[in-house]
Amino acid sequence: MLNPQTIGDLAQAFESAPGGFLVVDSGRPRFAVLTFETYQSLKSAPEVPQRLKRILVTGGAGYIGSVTARLLRQNGYEVIIYDNFSTGRRENVSGYKVIEGDLADRALLDKVFREEQIDAVMHFAAFIDAGESVRQPDNYFQNNVVNGLNLLDAMVAHKVGKLVFSSSAAVYGDSGEPTIAESSPCSPTNPYGDSKLIFEKFLRWYGSSFGLDSVSLRYFNAAGAWPQEGLGYANRGGESHLIPRILDAAMGKIPEIEIYGQDYATPDRTCVRDYVHVLDLAEAHLLALKKLQKDTGVHAYNVGTGQGHSVLEVIENAVEITGRMIAMKFGSRRLGDPAKLIANSSKLGREFSWRPKYGLKEILETSWDWHQRIGK
Repeated sequence: MLNPQTIGDLAQAFESAPGGFLVVDSGRPRFAVLTFETYQSLKSAPEVPQRLKRILVTGGAGYIGSVTARLLRQNGYEVIIYDNFSTGRRENVSGYKVIEGDLADRALLDKVFREEQIDAVMHFAAFIDAGESVRQPDNYFQNNVVNGLNLLDAMVAHKVGKLVFSSSAAVYGDSGEPTIAESSPCSPTNPYGDSKLIFEKFLRWYGSSFGLDSVSLRYFNAAGAWPQEGLGYANRGGESHLIPRILDAAMGKIPEIEIYGQDYATPDRTCVRDYVHVLDLAEAHLLALKKLQKDTGVHAYNVGTGQGHSVLEVIENAVEITGRMIAMKFGSRRLGDPAKLIANSSKLGREFSWRPKYGLKEILETSWDWHQRIGK
């Protein structure tokens, strides 16, 4: 029931809008009188999404996390690092706000989300050694799955609804396909890959049940360094990844490089992998964050170059780039190692306009530069 004052105000507004008007009965104030043209312009104006600005980076002191955190900061984002420093390097996160803690600590996670006004999370914190995961599946499922679920529950509780997840091509297993697309079947051959796939399934259900929007980036073999920023491999001894082990051998830090298996169904009988530069990976994370700013849903993308290189081929290229002989010996296969993993990243390229800027040559050159700067 309109009171006399409201009726009088509406009558006065009608007289001042001879070209037509609309009475809008919603919001505050309760009634508004608009010309039709004004109403149409307001109705068609696109909604501007709020910028995701304050980013929590779990595992941000690690190899890929630290490079992505640096790139985020260079692009104007506020970055908060959350790391337990079990493998991360403190020097990687000098100058950031750092929270030292484990994802198993729900009370600490609640405190962080309550106090820091987080807009989105980039989740890198995980164990990553496929061979080790076969020997210690309990540790991998506890850290990568159970602790990861702790993070998701904290996000839901504090209404933080955007996540970029560091997944892996290990979710596919040994598909036997020439290149692997997101539609390829997922059949992991080790607990590490299984832990990543399980977490992706969590994301799918948390998306449908709680509205948590996410992008999972399925990396192929992350490699390379950012020597100008002092960022590279973990280099803590016992490095399990091929390229840093090769360069350790080139520097004389280890006597030789052991090649795990020479009986695979590949041209030179050694494993073939798709090596993608860590800076290309970091760029994919920024693009994923921008997608989450304007889109909803649960998404997964491969991140690789589409080019495969065998273990022997990588060693031969490293000899050329370092100018040093690299001693090697053949050992037995590692448990859970697929013969070939090569990415089809056309979906990422099509939707994000992403293209890798670096190939194997640049990966080895930047890795060698970094090893010489701080790996002595």
